[in-house]
Amino acid sequence: MSPASDKRDTERIQILGELLGEVMVFQPMAIKEISHGGAQVETNFPLQLDSLHEFRLTLGDRSVVLKGRVAHCSISDVEQELVFYRSGIEFVEPTDRVKGVVDEFISAIKDGRRAQ
Repeated sequence: MSPASDKRDTERIQILGELLGEVMVFQPMAIKEISHGGAQVETNFPLQLDSLHEFRLTLGDRSVVLKGRVAHCSISDVEQELVFYRSGIEFVEPTDRVKGVVDEFISAIKDGRRAQ
């Protein structure tokens, strides 16, 4: 590609050798338990201990994204060729807005169970 036809704002250079990176993507998970400080989630892939991730949680009619640290992870079930993992997530520095959404969701669950 000639410089005249290159539409990039910045120059790219070719990497000679190996340069590693990682990509973060949102994958489905099931929230099994939730508290003000964390959650227990189930995934079909293991989460690395002490790794930090962003989690998108749909709590009732509201959705939040928060950072969490993986406190533990273990196999919870095996079905034919599928393996399920349970991981304990500790919320890390949630914003006041996110804390409020989590608190309201937990309160709504508790109130709903009392009414039954």
